[in-house]
Amino acid sequence: MADITIKITDRAGVAHTLQAPTDMAMNLMEVVRSYELAPEGTIGVCGGMAMCASCQCYVLSNTELPEMTDDEEAMLSEAFDVKANSRLGCQIQMTKDMEGLEVELAPEC
Repeated sequence: MADITIKITDRAGVAHTLQAPTDMAMNLMEVVRSYELAPEGTIGVCGGMAMCASCQCYVLSNTELPEMTDDEEAMLSEAFDVKANSRLGCQIQMTKDMEGLEVELAPEC
């Protein structure tokens, strides 16, 4: 089992340092859901298809992320509360390269 340590600040401003598996093909949105860091039905509404922006987060660390896809960029261009460091959690796969990732969940829209 290969877990990484990441830090997620929930929508109430509470920081959670947790272990995320890298051997289960999970993305950040799925990690948030599995740890129940957001009320059910408020994150990952589209099922991780980059079509709703409910999993938008702000990347706080200098972790090198995969390049943003056209679909992710298009969805963020229509989302609320977008910042320069916004990404969709469903598009960030949990790999060993994500060790030390720190994000804050964007406000619920």
